[in-house]
Amino acid sequence: MPILLNDLDLRKAERMLVELALARGGSIVKAAEHLGITRHALKRRIIKFQIQWPPAHPATASASQSRELGTSTAEQMRNPESR
Repeated sequence: MPILLNDLDLRKAERMLVELALARGGSIVKAAEHLGITRHALKRRIIKFQIQWPPAHPATASASQSRELGTSTAEQMRNPESR
């Protein structure tokens, strides 16, 4: 995704680079190597930009959605029609 000069926001650009490096690297160590920074510096940026790492897995996301809806996984297993 190209960044246009009139849309340039250094904070957004830095966040995008961190997210891209994490996605491509798959780990904090590899992402930090791609960015040319230490893993500690990358961790500070993850906190600064409030990036969720590691990303939520689909099973975790569906469990949290169930909790938001007020039904637990155990309840869903006992009563599959409640879905």
